[in-house]
Amino acid sequence: MLATSLFLLFGLVLLSISVAASLGLLGLILGAIYSPMPLYRGLADIVWVNAIEFLLLAIPLFVFMGEVLLRSGIAARMYEALTKWLAWLPGGLMHTNVGASALFAATSGSSVATAATIGTVALPEAESRGYNERLFLGSLTSGGTLGILIPPSINLIIFGLLTNTSVPDLYMAGLVPGLLMASIFTMTVLVACLMRPGWGGARITCTWAERLRALPELIPPVLIFLLVVGSIYGGLATPTEAAGLGVVGALVLAGARKALSWPMLLSAAEATMRTTAMVMLIVLAAMFLNFVLGVIGLTQALASFVAQLGWSPTAMMFAIVVFYLILGCFLETLSMLITTAPLITPIVIGLGFDPVWFGVLMMVLLEMALLTPPIGINLYVVQSVRRKGTLTDVVIGTLPFLAAMMVMVVLLIAFPGIALWLPKALG
Repeated sequence: MLATSLFLLFGLVLLSISVAASLGLLGLILGAIYSPMPLYRGLADIVWVNAIEFLLLAIPLFVFMGEVLLRSGIAARMYEALTKWLAWLPGGLMHTNVGASALFAATSGSSVATAATIGTVALPEAESRGYNERLFLGSLTSGGTLGILIPPSINLIIFGLLTNTSVPDLYMAGLVPGLLMASIFTMTVLVACLMRPGWGGARITCTWAERLRALPELIPPVLIFLLVVGSIYGGLATPTEAAGLGVVGALVLAGARKALSWPMLLSAAEATMRTTAMVMLIVLAAMFLNFVLGVIGLTQALASFVAQLGWSPTAMMFAIVVFYLILGCFLETLSMLITTAPLITPIVIGLGFDPVWFGVLMMVLLEMALLTPPIGINLYVVQSVRRKGTLTDVVIGTLPFLAAMMVMVVLLIAFPGIALWLPKALG
């Protein structure tokens, strides 16, 4: 049954059928083959019940918040300010790329939006200052992945919904690993540029007075982060209500910068509707597929198969990591999350692992999928912003950061407290 499901899924994807349609068709086909009753009759009810889920309303709100911050110019000014504080390090603007990605991730919740935004601002500087272009591109693709992990992450919301895991706990659990991941990325750049000084480009210098004058440009993303995450942990708002507060905060900041206009709002709303429609169609199709998998007994069969293997929990966890690394080469991250989280999470919990911890580990594995060819979305996003050269340059430049991510996976497995200590401390 599992082999049939995977064969059908990969077949539909290889036929270039859209992800949402592939998931829906897979549910219909499996239901017709393995279920004695017509499961398609439950499609309307499943779509309706999940479409009105209050938690899902946070997705368009977070997307709109990020679009407003991008189109109001706040992101560009944030990048310029971080340049004055970080570009003195060996590696120059590559540290700024990672730092700006981490800050923008704390306001957008989207890895693709983070990579596209920071890439648009940063790439014109790479050539003029003599950086190693491949490593520079790698700092953009990898920095963009932080949008999945650092709250407010859209993927963490979806994981929480699919697995009945607390989204506030997931947000707190993702914060420290996200900052640690950003630090590992900057260390990767630092080591590479110390070994090859020519890769670091022309040194950028500025005075302390210039740095201090730039500080106000870093306040907007910090304020948005505190408003969103602080309202959740202060008990003032649910994640969805916090997303609404974030939108209000973004609009106020855009108005204060005199960047609030009808054309800007219309373009932000259009981009939000496009992204939300894509995400919601995939989510609802996956909900139907998960219903079918539960009815035909695939979830239970998979759990029984794992139990019969007799492997230790640690060995099984490394097998799951390998599974996601391979799968990430062929599936888009949202599809991976939605199709596998309901199947794998019960197995992980049965092995004695914490679901909040596993949510963070899965986000790191999804981050790696954003960077692994041939389907690594962030590779194509940065290449499309670059508009020259070949994708091979982006892939080669990303390899050192993939190795850094693997280090993060090992650290999370060896020291689960990296993710769990903050939720427990605040719980």
